[in-house]
Amino acid sequence: MILDLAPHPLQRALIDGCGAGVYLRALQESVPEVHGIDIEGEHLRMAAANVPGAPLNLSQCERLPYADATFDLVLSHEVLEHVQDDRLAAAEIVRVLRVGGRAAIFAPNRLFPFETHGHYWQGEYHFGNTPLINYLPDPLRNQLAPHVRAYTRRGLLELFIGLPVLVRRLTQIFPGYDGINARRPAVGRFLREATYSLEQTPLAAFGISHFLVLEKVD
Repeated sequence: MILDLAPHPLQRALIDGCGAGVYLRALQESVPEVHGIDIEGEHLRMAAANVPGAPLNLSQCERLPYADATFDLVLSHEVLEHVQDDRLAAAEIVRVLRVGGRAAIFAPNRLFPFETHGHYWQGEYHFGNTPLINYLPDPLRNQLAPHVRAYTRRGLLELFIGLPVLVRRLTQIFPGYDGINARRPAVGRFLREATYSLEQTPLAAFGISHFLVLEKVD
């Protein structure tokens, strides 16, 4: 899906928040030069072990250690919700893209019925999927989930207001159900087929994540 919407030629890509290197390894099969950054040193150590020789940098997303117009593609997968300054991180994504380059951004959807990053209650963190938190007004929602953002379509697009980009695609997608699929493959397959079919309907608005593709312009 990402490569189908990527620019051509595609010579150099950046994984903005590369984690253990899953996307680094996948993109290396199609892109000659794939860089990764992450704010967690442990993540970079895992990425270096999983993708030997990959160019990696310890960095905040708000201060990317690259010159302007360095990359043809920047992939940001579920990262903007965690950074300190999401507007600055968005501006950095655009800055390091060449004109004609594209950013592929995944970010949590405020309309998904569950907050997947857990929540706080009376000062204690509770791990897991919590229903309906993201439907609450901002002051209440942010008390329960102060550690992570979730975006409406409008809120995600507002991060890029004033930046030299065009929206090439904005849709919502449903989860992969990897955990369920590993434990109960038949149930996992059913959920995938059932919810993936919704991505072609108005009910896609309730998917787990936004998928936004931007193209940098002059």
